[in-house]
Amino acid sequence: MMHSAPLVVRSAAALVIGGELLSGKVQDENSFALARTLRALGIELRQISIVPDDTICIAEELTRLLPLVDVVFTSGGVGPTHDDVTIDAVASALDLRVVEEPALLALLHGAYGTAMTPAHQRMARVPEGTHLIGGHDVRWPTLVIDKVWLLPGIPELFRMKLGILRDHMRGPADYFSEVVFLRAEEADIKPQLDDVVARHPEVEIGSYPKWFDPTYKTRITFDARRAALAFAAATDLRERLADHVVDIPQ
Repeated sequence: MMHSAPLVVRSAAALVIGGELLSGKVQDENSFALARTLRALGIELRQISIVPDDTICIAEELTRLLPLVDVVFTSGGVGPTHDDVTIDAVASALDLRVVEEPALLALLHGAYGTAMTPAHQRMARVPEGTHLIGGHDVRWPTLVIDKVWLLPGIPELFRMKLGILRDHMRGPADYFSEVVFLRAEEADIKPQLDDVVARHPEVEIGSYPKWFDPTYKTRITFDARRAALAFAAATDLRERLADHVVDIPQ
């Protein structure tokens, strides 16, 4: 995973870890931030899974995801407490030992000095063979082992780590987007929309109703790897539904 040029990544999955997310105690912000970052890089995010702080659950879900995508990003479970079990789970899924990383231990000693405790020291544990990837604005390196990038669960720290992603990977091509706003409801435009979907198979077309908004009732998005493809599909729909199109500045 250590490359001088950005690594080309076609597909990714997110494995979000935390019982607090499943119980509703905390709202997941990281999946949204990751999805936006990957789309901007031209990387397809295919799945998002949320699992509890359970070693077996994490390992089983990681094992399921790894053959499906180029990269899996984990979020959460890398701190010093009893429910931070992601390191052990990833090591189990990859059949690796957990070892203490000297570089991380040195960072911890530098940060905590004589106040460092065994709990702090737990944060130096990594699956054997882990690479440490740093960034200009992030003091704590990102852990990368095989196809797995281990990211923190705290949203502020997670977003900081996304800068390291942007420096080290990119998709095979950019995504280009168009959007059409309509005064008509989804049910009323289904025949025309179905025709456009059929005529433009290389374009990812999404339909999103908007209730209680006086400006429009349906937003149609068009995403493709080539700008001309997205534009052609959007133009096709605009021409079919010209009487319903609303011009909304982007």
